[in-house]
Amino acid sequence: MDTMIIGIAGGTGSGKTTLTRKLQETFGPNVSVIYHDNYYKRHDGMTYAQRAALNYDHPDAFDTGLMVEHLRQLLAGRSVQCPVYDYTVHNRSDKTIQICPTKVMIVEGILIFENQALRDLMDIKIFVDTDADVRILRRILRDVKERGRSLDSVISQYLTTVKPMHEQFVQPSRQYADIVVLEGGHNLVALDMIINHIRGHISKS
Repeated sequence: MDTMIIGIAGGTGSGKTTLTRKLQETFGPNVSVIYHDNYYKRHDGMTYAQRAALNYDHPDAFDTGLMVEHLRQLLAGRSVQCPVYDYTVHNRSDKTIQICPTKVMIVEGILIFENQALRDLMDIKIFVDTDADVRILRRILRDVKERGRSLDSVISQYLTTVKPMHEQFVQPSRQYADIVVLEGGHNLVALDMIINHIRGHISKS
């Protein structure tokens, strides 16, 4: 199988997931998605409070080497057991998800362009660029509603780690993008262009 790997990066709340979801809806079983967030390192020896205090927006927070290995296995035609991260306890769960090789594999995460080994596996690199005020509002809504966080904890985390790490690692990785999409999945012109490119790959493979 001729597999195309598409990387979708960008800051927290930028619209990466909306773009990813629209591509999934368009191409169905031809697309698999691997989230970098699921490759956060385990911290079983720490208390909840200690895990909550960790910097989850630094490249060292991720087991990116495992993700690279999994992608190489998928490119070789083998299925993998992807870890599952539980945001409510700030730790990797005991569950895994089986991911099978497909014609198109989407890799999504804030820092996926920061690592060269991971970057080099991608055929297309898309950076979703959205205004910082919009991103923080989206993050507050998501973390409070979906991840059981308090408003104070979300704001504190944003100011202490999310914002400085975005400026140090995420935004500079924009330089590696083949395509920069403003406003993520809401940018219909960019979405249509990406869909047509993927459709051409699927029809040939």
